[in-house]
Amino acid sequence: MQRIRLRYTKRGRLRFTSHRDFQRAFERALRRAEVPMAYSAGFTPHPKVSYANAAPTGTGSEAEYLEIALTEKRDPAQLRVLLDESLPDGLDITEAVEARISGLADRLQASVWELRLDGVELAQAQAAVKAFLDAETVEVGRLTKNGMRTFDARGAVADLQALETRADRPGTEPCAILRLVVRHASPAVRPDDVLSGLRAVADLVPPVPAAVTRLAQGPFDEESGTVTDPLAPDREAAAPSTQEDAEPTAAAAQG
Repeated sequence: MQRIRLRYTKRGRLRFTSHRDFQRAFERALRRAEVPMAYSAGFTPHPKVSYANAAPTGTGSEAEYLEIALTEKRDPAQLRVLLDESLPDGLDITEAVEARISGLADRLQASVWELRLDGVELAQAQAAVKAFLDAETVEVGRLTKNGMRTFDARGAVADLQALETRADRPGTEPCAILRLVVRHASPAVRPDDVLSGLRAVADLVPPVPAAVTRLAQGPFDEESGTVTDPLAPDREAAAPSTQEDAEPTAAAAQG
């Protein structure tokens, strides 16, 4: 059985698709592309697809991941093209690698988010970010199926910055961009929780809903504070070693 790991996006209007909507679209794409899927056992077999840490409905993403199991070996690059052509624009398969090392979900330790705050001055956003980062804890509430839950939104935030945008030029509407790096913890801290925290500590309330996009997710480097590529270990494991490359060259030279 071959396992393939895919990176895909949610762009434009397709950011409003739910995870279940994407599941249905992806399973249709598998059938259109005639992918030799492995299926689960039981009375209602399902294609073996493992989804990892899907973005919330309404948020865009450049870095969603899933894994599929195949009954026949396929070239990952060709499979990526076939699946991408079978999905609607906005749901795009951007990378495919063969799974070589277990534990993809365990590598998704943190995410990088971009939050576009139209109508918010940069200085106002910077002041709110400073107040948030200076706080030891920032209690926020979220309505769950079990009622309102209160938790700390500050502890999981590794970095938060307010950045300049072109929209901050004279004669244009103000717009602040927040760049957020958040560790995947329990309970999960989402971008809307951080926005609730900014409202709590600095009364920052954007006049229109924030446009939120996940830019990356993967292993978190504590020393540099960066989020790295979760598919890199699989690519490195698939690449021939220097020793293996050297042996054929040496043999050819002797011949």
